Amino acid sequence: MKVTGVLPLFLPLCRRLWPGRLASLYVTLLKATALEAAILAGHLLLYPTGFTQERRQAALPDQDGTARLPVAPGAPVVLLHGFIDNRSVFVLLRRNLAQNGRQRVESLNYSPLTCDIRSAAELLGRHVEEICERTGSGKVDIVGHSLGGLIARYYAQCLGGDLRVRTLVTLGTPHSGTRAVPLANAHPIVRQMRPGSDVLEELARPAPGCRTRFVSFWSDLDSVMDPLETACIEHPDLDAQNVRVSGIGHLALPVHPAVAAGIREALDTPHPEDVLAGGLTVA
Repeated sequence: MKVTGVLPLFLPLCRRLWPGRLASLYVTLLKATALEAAILAGHLLLYPTGFTQERRQAALPDQDGTARLPVAPGAPVVLLHGFIDNRSVFVLLRRNLAQNGRQRVESLNYSPLTCDIRSAAELLGRHVEEICERTGSGKVDIVGHSLGGLIARYYAQCLGGDLRVRTLVTLGTPHSGTRAVPLANAHPIVRQMRPGSDVLEELARPAPGCRTRFVSFWSDLDSVMDPLETACIEHPDLDAQNVRVSGIGHLALPVHPAVAAGIREALDTPHPEDVLAGGLTVA
């Protein structure tokens, strides 16, 4: 992926001041920072469009002579946003999934005033049951960004949601807790995302027989994850695959087309050992 604009003007200077690998890392960081800034600006424009819950529409009847996109087999996909965000963060990912056959894609908004991961997980459970009843599907797939992934994991692992959740994909989720932005500790749900919190201790407990398959995408330039590896799932009882993404930051994870391709592969692959055995480089 190329980042155009003023960056090429600085490349010769970077190479002169910092030789070899250091210059390359600096340029990669510049590109990732520029991309994060661009995504943040775009997301701020779209943010008001995601305040309300999306409308649930029944499937349209088939019409003769109407061209239709091919529909990929599989469970409905539920998208769950992160902290102080809403469903607008998934505009591009949703479009990408739809263009590749995933027509049953829905988003859930939870209130930015939500103060407890457990309560949000119960709300997710009710939402999933409604989707299964409406669509006739016995299971769903979930894609959760940041805090959304932690809420979905709690539902699957601690509230019996593994009966409903076939695959859970998390994007930049602090599975072991993050120490970033210490001033945010005033918010109760942020304290639950800190290492050693009661919620994370619950998730670290044994979970024998959990049927959900977990795929966790983590980035080597994610400034919200401290340490970076906290976005990996390390649990002996869980069927988990960790996928490293190189060259992008936290906000880019639900937006970048290469990550979207990895998400599609994770949702379409029936066996975890076949999912992206190596890393994913998108810089």
